[in-house]
Amino acid sequence: MQAGYAILELLFYISFFAVLTLVVINAIITMTRSFRETAIYAEFVQSGTIMERISREIRQANDITSISANDLVLNTGSNKTMEFRLVGSNIELWDNGINIGNLNSSKMVITDLAFTQIDTAKSKAVKIVLSVRSNNDSLARVQNFYDTVVLRGSY
Repeated sequence: MQAGYAILELLFYISFFAVLTLVVINAIITMTRSFRETAIYAEFVQSGTIMERISREIRQANDITSISANDLVLNTGSNKTMEFRLVGSNIELWDNGINIGNLNSSKMVITDLAFTQIDTAKSKAVKIVLSVRSNNDSLARVQNFYDTVVLRGSY
């Protein structure tokens, strides 16, 4: 009788340990997924700061030197220019013909950057469309940002 009781105890403890192990592993997997999602959303927030940087430079510009679908050159005064270029999957910032560097990190892929000039009788504006994807996102979600900015020198 005593030996049978020990086997039942042993089976109970093994099954209890197995269930407890599964619960802990599931919690670790859930925390890992949450951390990955948080990192992806942080990259999208950083993309919003890229849009703010482009908007600020447009707002402070005096005039548009040249504009195309993926390239914008601004006249910032005193023969100075500021340029934004989409090269591959990166946005390059050029200040007076000198490449300052990429605005996006290596973890972000710029899938689209479009500039459109808007002219009215009294002012000029630029419509910006920025689409970003994270390299870490297995779902390949794309975040879109939109803005329309009036140039300082045009009002």
